[in-house]
Amino acid sequence: MPASRSTSRSTEQPKRGLRPRAYVLIGLLALLAALVVLASALPARVATHFLPAGVQARDLSGSIWHGEAGAIRFNNLEIGAVEWDIHPAALLQLSLVVDLQWVHRGFGLAGRAAVARHALTLSAVQGGGPVEDLNDLGVVAGWHGTAQVSIDELRSDFSRILAASGSLQVSALASAAVAGGTDLGSYVLRLSPTAVDASGAITGQLSDAGGPLAVQGTITLTPQQHTGLVSGTLQERADAPAELRRDLADLVQMRGRDAQGRIPIDLEFSF
Repeated sequence: MPASRSTSRSTEQPKRGLRPRAYVLIGLLALLAALVVLASALPARVATHFLPAGVQARDLSGSIWHGEAGAIRFNNLEIGAVEWDIHPAALLQLSLVVDLQWVHRGFGLAGRAAVARHALTLSAVQGGGPVEDLNDLGVVAGWHGTAQVSIDELRSDFSRILAASGSLQVSALASAAVAGGTDLGSYVLRLSPTAVDASGAITGQLSDAGGPLAVQGTITLTPQQHTGLVSGTLQERADAPAELRRDLADLVQMRGRDAQGRIPIDLEFSF
């Protein structure tokens, strides 16, 4: 009988090594990890090399990942202190995500900034404080009160604002130039997700939150022209102080009242 040929084959698969691309990926990850470890040891003062023109930072402490600047100057104007916390994982997606806290005197804000190639997005911005602590920054000069800021999102393409949503509430608002400095009450400005139109104009809904004046209207900002418009109606309540009633009497002579007794207002301003 002829010898039979064996048709059995080894079922064992040959061992395969890592492909060259895998080695490249592992090498890049190792390099990135090394850079993260190295950067974590860099002092916060390294960040000064990346500041825009006109911005100066002093009293730096911490690291480049988590640090603090005790004093920030912009065009020789003291604008407060900043603390930051960078999220390294976002760098893998070629973006920069930073948790920020800003304080100027008794006024403070905290939120998150995400910087990508074509966009800057601020989100979850919360805070507030006395509005008079912003007077030296040229904001609401001459006014007093307490502000509460809540911004869900503010998105820009670095040339104009693309989206804005959130609210701003001011309570115990007063100015020596209005009604002898008497308390004018509280007001809320709300920005809906559709607050920014195609031209970049921003329109918020304005209303009172209690006080001597009933107010309903809108505030529209046009950043390209640096102009704004307050439009709506106001009406004194029964408990309005005499000083406010005297000021409103002068306004009624110019504006009159509508059928509901409200005073129409259209006030343009620059910023």
